[in-house]
Amino acid sequence: MADEMNSITQPEHSDFDPIELTEWREAFVGLVARGGSERARQVLDAITAMARDPAIGWQPARGTPYVNTVVVDQQPVFPGDLAVEEKLVSIMRWNALAMVARANKAYGELGGHIASYASAADLFEVGFNHFFHARTDTVGGDLVFYQPHSAPGVYARAFLEGRLEEADLAHYRQEVGAGPSGTRGLCSYPHPWLMPDFWQFPTGSMGIGPISSIYQARFMRYLMHRGLLDTTERKVWGVFGDGEMDEPESMSALTLAAREGLDNLVWVVNCNLQRLDGPVRGNGRIIDELEALFTGAGWNVIKLVWGSDWDGLFARDKDGALVDAFSHTVDGQFQTFAAKDGRYNRDHFFGQNEALAKLAQGLSDEQIDRLKRGGHDLVKIYAAYDAAVRHSGKPTVILAQTKKGFGMGEAGQGKMTTHQQKKLDREALIDFRNRSNLPLSDDDAANLSFYKPEKNSPEMRYLHEHRQILGGYMPSRISVADPVAVPALSVYGGFALQADGKEMSTTMAFVRMMTNLLKDKQLGKRVVPIVADEARTFGMANLFKQVGIYSSAGQCYEPEDIGSILSYREAKDGQILEEGISEAGAISSWVAAATSYSVHGIRMLPFYIY
Repeated sequence: MADEMNSITQPEHSDFDPIELTEWREAFVGLVARGGSERARQVLDAITAMARDPAIGWQPARGTPYVNTVVVDQQPVFPGDLAVEEKLVSIMRWNALAMVARANKAYGELGGHIASYASAADLFEVGFNHFFHARTDTVGGDLVFYQPHSAPGVYARAFLEGRLEEADLAHYRQEVGAGPSGTRGLCSYPHPWLMPDFWQFPTGSMGIGPISSIYQARFMRYLMHRGLLDTTERKVWGVFGDGEMDEPESMSALTLAAREGLDNLVWVVNCNLQRLDGPVRGNGRIIDELEALFTGAGWNVIKLVWGSDWDGLFARDKDGALVDAFSHTVDGQFQTFAAKDGRYNRDHFFGQNEALAKLAQGLSDEQIDRLKRGGHDLVKIYAAYDAAVRHSGKPTVILAQTKKGFGMGEAGQGKMTTHQQKKLDREALIDFRNRSNLPLSDDDAANLSFYKPEKNSPEMRYLHEHRQILGGYMPSRISVADPVAVPALSVYGGFALQADGKEMSTTMAFVRMMTNLLKDKQLGKRVVPIVADEARTFGMANLFKQVGIYSSAGQCYEPEDIGSILSYREAKDGQILEEGISEAGAISSWVAAATSYSVHGIRMLPFYIY
């Protein structure tokens, strides 16, 4: 621990009293050695509180070193068969590639994406094999929001699971032509309207998935706090892209997730460093930027940057040469390193100085080429996911560094054009086959043949067994829910049926109708009034006291109007969802409530008033 700390805490500036600074550093290293990390954090918290006195004017530096948050000695034992899981990932990558390439070979510019899933495949597979719980008759299951451009990989897994046929894969992005042939067309991106028994949520256009996942996680807490459904053990997972984080919808509700303490929410941001046209942050580091943003918003941040192959290099790096080099390398250069071979990386990364060159001694060019980034290492991914699900009190984001087009070699890995890569020539396909170590002939590879292992092969048994342990196959959408008795029109609309010539504004009539529905013994508790800071505008202030405004913290203050019949009442079991000045948030809440019948098996009746 002491050596590791020394390697990442070397001062980067000159000091007028280096002896004093060295003594302070050595004292802190000693504190960690004697009292452990927890005691060190306690002391730092106390000193930080003093240092933030305005008279001192100190602010902590943003971010942490460009290394993994979960250190080696804190990693759990990987519970799976690493060789089998790596084989399965290779099969998924190949079938996803073959699906997109075949469609574009037949129809020219049909579209689809190869490189996005190639970079995210390992992230998905660890989730599918170990973390994503399916819904059963007794368990509500987890909700998973899938990166839209990675849909081909999810189809590839469903093919191995037996839920999709080869003919279905052959009709990717060809829904219209699939019907007459008796097969099923596969839509471009996740959407339940197009595949109602498969996809739970729409996630394209980009930005919809992130904000929707936050409000789904919050609605799960709403259901639980109101005593309608126990969602204690359930998680909401979202796998998104680093470029997608530029969408305003992706960022707009981060503080709500933290404010509500949504520790049932885990985001995995696939930081392959590239978007369609080029680098996400060519002259910066997107992982550092997102770390600062999410930390400031109140999230728990887990950085997943380097694979296990780097552990030995870090252990030998006593002077912090690696961390120092990373701190001066921007994403545009990391992309170049991803696109080049081991020889180039030896010369241009490890060749920057003598300390780095020594670390690379004993490594062949091929070994350097195979140094994995964290998002491609199943062991490291499992450790990050495990830390995320065990964290309490905050939502968690995992920032996973990957290579766009991973496995595509010179045909696409790390290339500027890889996002739009939809066709590969014979040589590139055979090279991809070789890298994936798949039992396909050269002709099979060149002809883009799908590959499915034998039913009783170790890979297939493993795939099915792990999904059965987790409750079944995903994604899957169930649209059956118990009905709720609807009151007679006279119960909630009697005032209109017997108006006696009295005129009433549309707004007043609506509020009266909803108020009557809220009073109904059967349907009333299923009504979800949603407002974007205009309840008073619509004459709904009386509902504040009657049914309360939902707050996971209850009401920790005495409202100014506490004695009024219209007093502002927040409550943990409150029924109104007050979204503030956020129409995007309000409509996301409405969607979460409106889809509750398929997501949770419980029917709700949401009203979005704006």
